[in-house]
Amino acid sequence: MTRPLRIGNASGFYGDRFDAVREMLTGGPLDVLTGDYLAELTMLILGRSRLKDPKRGYATTFLRQLEESLGLAHERGVKIVTNAGGLNPAGLADAVRELADRTGVPVRVAHVEGDSRPVPDGHLTANAYLGGGGIAACLRAGADIVVTGRVTDAALVTGPAAAHFGWGPGDHDALAGAVVAGHVLECGTQATGGNYAFFGDHDVRRPGFPLAEIHEDGSSVITKHDGTGGVVDTGTVTAQLLYETGGARYAGPDVTARLDTVTLAPDGPDRVRISGVRGEAPPPTLKVGLTRLGGWRNEVVFVLTGLDIDAKSRLVRDQFADALDRAGSEPAEVRWDLVRTDRADAATEETASALLRLVVRDPDADAVGRAVSGAAVELALGSYPGFHVTAPPGKGAPYGVFEAAYTPAGEVEHVAVLPDGSRESVPAAGPYAELAEVDEPDLPEPLPAGPTRTAPLGAVAGARSGDKGGDANVGVWVRGDDAWRWLAHELTVDRFRELLPETAELTVVRHVLPRLRALNFTVHGLLGEGVAAQARFDPQAKAVGEWLRSRHVAVPLHLLDEDEPEAHA
Repeated sequence: MTRPLRIGNASGFYGDRFDAVREMLTGGPLDVLTGDYLAELTMLILGRSRLKDPKRGYATTFLRQLEESLGLAHERGVKIVTNAGGLNPAGLADAVRELADRTGVPVRVAHVEGDSRPVPDGHLTANAYLGGGGIAACLRAGADIVVTGRVTDAALVTGPAAAHFGWGPGDHDALAGAVVAGHVLECGTQATGGNYAFFGDHDVRRPGFPLAEIHEDGSSVITKHDGTGGVVDTGTVTAQLLYETGGARYAGPDVTARLDTVTLAPDGPDRVRISGVRGEAPPPTLKVGLTRLGGWRNEVVFVLTGLDIDAKSRLVRDQFADALDRAGSEPAEVRWDLVRTDRADAATEETASALLRLVVRDPDADAVGRAVSGAAVELALGSYPGFHVTAPPGKGAPYGVFEAAYTPAGEVEHVAVLPDGSRESVPAAGPYAELAEVDEPDLPEPLPAGPTRTAPLGAVAGARSGDKGGDANVGVWVRGDDAWRWLAHELTVDRFRELLPETAELTVVRHVLPRLRALNFTVHGLLGEGVAAQARFDPQAKAVGEWLRSRHVAVPLHLLDEDEPEAHA
């Protein structure tokens, strides 16, 4: 039997902890180190960078990290796989070779092409989400460093695992297990206690980055280097499994992983075993991420202090509307949000103040520029008492939009450019299977009626939320069987909408994952045109789960008074 493969992660996004590459290389044994630098917003940023310099379009931070760590990786025999190539993987691969020549480190560099698609009119970028096949081909050809463009986040793990174990496209269960492990690793320290609902249970001041021990059958153990901060337990792994996913079928270009088959179990301190994952044939289409400039936006935040907050808010809105009308330049979209951070009889001025946020958007830069900033400034001596703003109004800035399209998988030319410069075509992963919703599983027996106490949902349940384009997902889980019997019946779609009134008029879909004791909600349209459009106070829905946990519900008394076991069945 082939030995397990130890794959670590050193980046969850473009801008993650700079020292993580060195920390992972020096912290313990590894076979492969991955780095995920791409997100929907990142592709837009790289697109704008490429407009200024066609030789760019990749994550330059990776090169700076590699300058101090390339020798370490070579000495320890650790292969590096990263999607930092962004829109220009060939350019980053050339830059890595130049770095290797300059430092005298003899490494073999390969890269993956084919994700770039024809860019529709009015758009900046168009990139298909590729699987791990190109990465596997590069590693089989002896590459020490593999640079990709837009691949799925999990492909950074499925590619090395397929190369190491010799998996083929039909090894669906093994590939699905690697996809699940890759999804846990992809966001870095979110798997080791970062952004974790029960953060008070552990020291997470500087969590270490995660790694996975992948086995030949696709099962894995999620852990971290000894002596690093944070924690790995079934809760942290569950939270990350739910992050930015939807239903039971988690589709990708390599395989469709069945999240409803995942079994988690403790495997020692800071070790969680993932097993039982079933896989199915991937869908016949690949997701294509499209980015474009959506227009221009401006923002002004007025500070309202003390008494008569609502009246002060109305006055500003009326004055602003009048000023824009006089200027004959009202933006296409004007949004006001009054955030009541104020308290009565407050001991400090800051806690006596509320924030009135104005966001304007328009296809024309002039419509959100001087007319808006001028109207705000001109109110300074003629509006509500105590008038001030958090920052001087500016001239406005462009905002972006992310859109998803789909293209037949067989029409995308997936190419591995090997260390010797030769090009290897990567066959599509077919045969395929159209995606379909799974039947909702049977719910557990409800708890018998008994005494309850009003308490925050978060006293019993954890949550993690995030974004996918204009949609948000909110995963909610509990740590014991009785809590699951209660949650599965308590948190229906209707109850979810009641607790989060902002979702009341939106389409909300609930997915039930009994093996994880979890519910995963998809809220369609909550984020408008997506994170880059910045239409919402929390544009990536990062805190929607914490908002939900803060809402008060009637909780069975014994769930509040007893510690729930953490082991998963």
